[in-house]
Amino acid sequence: MEDNGTKFLMEKALEVRQTLFKTICKGGGGHTPASLCIVDILLALYHRVLRVSPDDANSPDRDRFILSKGHACVAQYAVLAERGFFAPSHLDTFGRRGTILGGHPDMHKVPGVEASTGALGHGFPFGVGAALAGKMDFKDYRVFVLLGDGECQEGSIWEAAMFASQRRLDNLVAIVDYNGLQAMDELDKIVSVSPMAEKWKSFGWATKEVDGHDLEKLIDVFGSIPFKTGKPSLIVAHTIKGKGVSFMENVPIWHYRMPDEAEMKTACRDLDMEEF
Repeated sequence: MEDNGTKFLMEKALEVRQTLFKTICKGGGGHTPASLCIVDILLALYHRVLRVSPDDANSPDRDRFILSKGHACVAQYAVLAERGFFAPSHLDTFGRRGTILGGHPDMHKVPGVEASTGALGHGFPFGVGAALAGKMDFKDYRVFVLLGDGECQEGSIWEAAMFASQRRLDNLVAIVDYNGLQAMDELDKIVSVSPMAEKWKSFGWATKEVDGHDLEKLIDVFGSIPFKTGKPSLIVAHTIKGKGVSFMENVPIWHYRMPDEAEMKTACRDLDMEEF
């Protein structure tokens, strides 16, 4: 049974999906399905897990979150705005000249963004370095990195995974957004990364799998980290790419495509929002 807090987050998830969809459409482009599918993960982190506050966002003791799949940044923008890291009015500037909100996140411009990401395979090694620095400085902060499953085809991911395991970085949590799709097709038709959890386990990580849209289960699994002392933790979050918009769900062509007028009406109906 869901508690009132979980119910609140479920309602907030719909609001965030509405916000990011409107932001991308008004901005003229963006990775809508990749953003829609990580909303629940981000809300669980920013509302229940991360020890970070917009009032003290640069504290050396804060937890770090890194969106390694940087093309899904509008989801993070929507959540950061909702949490008070910057004014929601900035969302109206997405896609316009002079905005702080680019098509990939910029750590030098966007409050709450810990790493400039977008080139896949780079954010995760950055996070490994941040976790190592925490150990070396005797800090107790945690580092959470959200990766795409297609991103796990990059060799740099596995080099960093080996390093993190050898250095016993149990302050590091990697979350794989496992929807089975990448830009052009299904992962298994391009370069298979299955079985995902077993691969990471063989690299020395403690692993768990979870429904990436079940907020109660997400909060529970985050609450059990580190899964094993002396080992970094890996969460395989099973998601639906395009979650919430019927014609986008699990359809590769929507990786970057924008809806036409008829599709816009359907999307607004799916997301329980007024047309704009």
